[in-house]
Amino acid sequence: MSKPVTDLIHHPYVPPEGFNAPQPGVFKASTVIFPNVAALRARDWKHKDGYTYGLHGTPTTFLLEERIAALEGGRHCLLVPSGLAAISAVNLALLKTGDELLLPDNAYGPSKILAQAELKNWGIRYQLYDAMKPADLQARIGAQTRLVWLEAPGSVSMEFVPLAQLAQVCRQRGVMTALDNTWGAGLAFNGFDLRSGEGVVAGSGADIVVQALTKYPSGGGDVLMGSIVTRDEALHHKLKLSHMRLGFGVGGNDVEAVLRSLPSMEIRYRAHDRTARVLAAWLQARPEIAQLLHPAFAGSPGHAHWQALCGADGLAAGLFSVVFDARFGSAQVDAFCDALKLFKLGFSWGGPMSLVVPYDLPAMRSAALGTWPYKGVLVRFSIGLEAAEDLQADLEQAFGAMA
Repeated sequence: MSKPVTDLIHHPYVPPEGFNAPQPGVFKASTVIFPNVAALRARDWKHKDGYTYGLHGTPTTFLLEERIAALEGGRHCLLVPSGLAAISAVNLALLKTGDELLLPDNAYGPSKILAQAELKNWGIRYQLYDAMKPADLQARIGAQTRLVWLEAPGSVSMEFVPLAQLAQVCRQRGVMTALDNTWGAGLAFNGFDLRSGEGVVAGSGADIVVQALTKYPSGGGDVLMGSIVTRDEALHHKLKLSHMRLGFGVGGNDVEAVLRSLPSMEIRYRAHDRTARVLAAWLQARPEIAQLLHPAFAGSPGHAHWQALCGADGLAAGLFSVVFDARFGSAQVDAFCDALKLFKLGFSWGGPMSLVVPYDLPAMRSAALGTWPYKGVLVRFSIGLEAAEDLQADLEQAFGAMA
């Protein structure tokens, strides 16, 4: 008779097939069991027609990849441990020593730092370009330019760039493009088929669309994950091979959390957007505020570009910034932020809790590309799912504390 411990590991019982429920099952594994040696030798991890090792996919990760690909309007998806990991994976798969990378000056800060440190150390040059001026991008693309990053709207400063024109410049020059679509989340616009005055134009967008699933797809502020979506199979496999060599993987329970949140994603996105517009309009009228930076509001930089891409009644997420009147110094704005009770001080966005962060915006931009036009301190708000009137009351009492 075998020992009980052996029976616990090798017990022959297999649950019956046919179980179905609203939420998919969670499969977690490093080791994957093969039925025989022939299957072990024949099975190919590069396509979703079998399983070889947990790092190469499980039924749970395959399911999330397919759903994110559909959300973004693509065909293929890779999952990585964070949004920044998605950016890193694309750069490392497509660039080599001697190549040049172009980044918008208003890009996500860690993406610029990656280029300034690791990529530069590996002999990959980079340039920053003014994303509000397609002509500046056109002038900077050279013989060694291999990849251009796009982002709409700009990180923190929220100016909405002429995305279709930037993508067109790159297509005409034969340069690969990658779009950080975390703000749009696959809902505000399709990163592969951009809309212009002529309607939605197939293939007018980026070659690669990445997203921090940490934000709206997760929606809970408790998961770190990113995605890389493509349409071209050869490009996908180039990315996938590098993805395998770099050893990127995501946890099964994190995948489960995102899968559970996806069905409510559009409802949540619209709720964030709706409350953000109420508060943005209220703040815009305040004497303490010199400038509202929200793509859906006339007077905000790039508003016309947002309207052309997303439509006059389009979506605009739950994120915006304001510039305080120059009479308020950093200490006073910090006091305003510290006085907030419902808004918490913290990075990221897309979760149920509203967040606030003050930024030194001029220090985040290249002086060579022009001076930041506003003199006051910038504060970014990420609007959560609280009641708009409660958040407004919180802002009002914080203005009182600042005074």
